[in-house]
Amino acid sequence: MTQQPLENVRIGAFDLMPSPEEIHARVPLSEKASDTVLAGREAVKAILDRKDPRIFIVVGPCSIHDPVAGYDYARRLKKLADEVSDTLVLVMRVYFEKPRTSTGWKGYINDPYMDDSFHIEQGMEKARAFLLQVNELGLPAGTEALDPIAPQYLGDLIAWTAIGARTSESQTHREMSSGLSTPVGFKNATDGDIVPAINAIKSAASPHSFLGINMQGRSAIVRTQGNPYGHVVLRGGDGRSNFDTVSVCMVERALAKAKIAPNIVIDCSHANSLKDPALQPLVMSDCVHQIREGNQSIVGLMIESNIEGGNQPIPEDLSKLKYGCSVTDACVDWPTTETMIRKARDVLKDILPNRGNP
Repeated sequence: MTQQPLENVRIGAFDLMPSPEEIHARVPLSEKASDTVLAGREAVKAILDRKDPRIFIVVGPCSIHDPVAGYDYARRLKKLADEVSDTLVLVMRVYFEKPRTSTGWKGYINDPYMDDSFHIEQGMEKARAFLLQVNELGLPAGTEALDPIAPQYLGDLIAWTAIGARTSESQTHREMSSGLSTPVGFKNATDGDIVPAINAIKSAASPHSFLGINMQGRSAIVRTQGNPYGHVVLRGGDGRSNFDTVSVCMVERALAKAKIAPNIVIDCSHANSLKDPALQPLVMSDCVHQIREGNQSIVGLMIESNIEGGNQPIPEDLSKLKYGCSVTDACVDWPTTETMIRKARDVLKDILPNRGNP
């Protein structure tokens, strides 16, 4: 009897992927970028440790699909970041991986040409090159860690990391987070439940051992030391927001019960804005008001923002893509972004230095 294959029966091909070491060699870390990453990480850690009274804001496109428009955005954001740096630490949202409920474009790394050619090896190099550009402006970058292998390729260019609502419950992502070099924000679950994020923070703070790859691309047992900078990101869920005073108070109590530092980041988008970008400024204004009225736990905010507002479907003819407009979640436009951030700075500039003092 002919022996039937038992392995890889549904695999079409194994295409070789360059190792992290090879990608690093092609797009090496510069001294300027290194300084930016370090300064960004230290600023966020100091905020979480309450050694820096400022608020950090992760702001930028829902996803990067056009590096030219993305760099245009980054240059604008850098200028604004310098303007408000006495009160706010701006981190550019640079998301390359998009989790999907069913199907859809999975992001710049997975499909950089947006044509289902899936040149992941090129997408990874292009993503690294873009991050290098952003950091060389002096603007730190934040991203979502979705693929557990990607941090080996890009981790040295990231200042802050998010774990999404769909993956905060994942053991793989909790273990990965325990070894990340950045502070990590865990989003509440898509149904709004905060417990998975709290459990993720506790898990990531502990050492773990798991399978991964090393810089040479070899399979390795990764042994981590634990990450003490996990924190909660509230993004609402099931069509309900959770940025309001009562919701924040309930999360504070849950964190205290779990003996976790009361550090909360509010995502002004997703279910908190009912995916309507016009509501993001209202969410942010409410959070700023809470801080003005004495809230001590809100340490950061997230905004989905682009050059142009709204979003667009991906056309068959990519030349018809609207410049600087999201192809994933709808964003606020650049003028609105400037207004939101400047208003927050004006309200908080004289309050934050005395925050926590009787």
